[in-house]
Amino acid sequence: MKGLAAALLVLLPLGGCGEGQADRPVAHQPQSDMPRDQRDAEELGKELFELVDRAVDYKGSHRGRPAASLRQMGIDSLTSGTVRRLVNVGLDPLITVSFRRPDSREITSCRGDPQVLEDAAINGGRFSVMCTTPSGAQRLMHVGQSDPER
Repeated sequence: MKGLAAALLVLLPLGGCGEGQADRPVAHQPQSDMPRDQRDAEELGKELFELVDRAVDYKGSHRGRPAASLRQMGIDSLTSGTVRRLVNVGLDPLITVSFRRPDSREITSCRGDPQVLEDAAINGGRFSVMCTTPSGAQRLMHVGQSDPER
């Protein structure tokens, strides 16, 4: 019984851990509070960033030769929600990610090249991508982790 009482006395001060966590400012805006076009761009941008990173990695491990296709990199061009495309502009990959069902979307696709990796490294995770709206208009969107001071 003494062992149990001693254990409770040790654990009792830990009961308050985590209090006040909800009061701390959040470093980024929750996706539910974002405008629809920004949410769409964030979703596409996250996938785009990963694909550009893999394309650059592939090029680096193949003596500067870019992959001719996503398949050559071992990546599917279709997912349940997106269509992915790779085009080489010179020796740089240009990746486009589009929603498969863009009906209720404010942004239908976004594209980017290796510059997104550099931008993200310099700007705390934020980078710019060129996106297309349902009307076909092009918009430069800034996506990625938000700066806490903005």
